[in-house]
Amino acid sequence: MSYADWVGRTETREDRLDARLIAGLAATLDVGVPDTLPSAWHWMLFQDWVPPDRVGPDGHPKRGGFLPPVHELPRRMWAGGRLRWTGAALRAGDAVRRTSTILSVEGKSGGSGRLVFVTVRHVVEGAAGVAVEEEQDIVYRGAEGAAVKAGEAAPDWPGAAERVVTPDAVTLFRYSALTGNGHRIHYDHPYVTGVEGYPGLVVHGPLQATLMAALAAEVAGRALLSFSFRGRRPCFADRPLRVLARADGEVIRLETRDEAGATCMAGEARLG
Repeated sequence: MSYADWVGRTETREDRLDARLIAGLAATLDVGVPDTLPSAWHWMLFQDWVPPDRVGPDGHPKRGGFLPPVHELPRRMWAGGRLRWTGAALRAGDAVRRTSTILSVEGKSGGSGRLVFVTVRHVVEGAAGVAVEEEQDIVYRGAEGAAVKAGEAAPDWPGAAERVVTPDAVTLFRYSALTGNGHRIHYDHPYVTGVEGYPGLVVHGPLQATLMAALAAEVAGRALLSFSFRGRRPCFADRPLRVLARADGEVIRLETRDEAGATCMAGEARLG
C-alpha cells in the first residue's frame, strides 16, 4: 500500500507547560527542578490521550488521524531523531504550540521483514518564539516476535564521562505517564514478553535520549545546539544501563550500552 498522500500533511496542537510535569520528570530522573526546560524534556508536551474505545491493542491510540495508519504492520517504535535548539527558553506556565509536518513515508525490507519509516518534522514555539526544531523517525514492523539477539560489546571509550542507571518498572511507568506514552512494552510485563516477544520491559528510546542529552550538557558545561540519536537495539528494565559521553572538539559522541556492553542507542550533540 502506498502512503504517499500523507506526505506534506500538517497538524498544529497547543498546550501549556505545567510545573507539575517538570517537577515529576525531575523527580523521576533524580535531579533538581530546573528554571527552564532542559534539552529533550519537551517530549512531555502535546500528549495524545484518547477514550478507551480508541486505544489499540498495543496501548497506542488506534491507527488513523495525522499519521498514516500502516494497518498491515502492527508494531510501532520511535527509531531516532534530530533536534536543534534555538536558545529560546521554555518555562513553566508558558503557552506552547507544535506544528507537525509529515516529511516522508518510505517502505523498506530488512532482516526482520517489511518496514515502513515515517519522518515527521515538529516545530515547538513558546512565549519566547521557536524553541525546538525536530525531526522524528517512526518505524512500523510486522507482528513477528522481536527475537532479540545477544549483541557484541562495543569498543571501550577511554576517558569518556559515564553515568550508570538501572531503570526499573516504576521508572518506566512514571516516564510513560509523564509523556503520555501508552505503549504497553514499557509497563505491561505479560504483554511485552507474551505478545511482542521481548525478554522484559523495554526502556523508552526517548528516556535514553534524554539521559544522553543531559550528560552531554554536563560534559560541555553549556547549552546544546543540536542533538541526533538512533536506536540500535532494545535495552530492558532492571539491568544496568551505561550512558557514555566523549568530547571531540565541538561535538560530543554519545552512547547507551547494556550490561553486556552492546550499544543500545548512539548519538551526537553539537554545542551552542
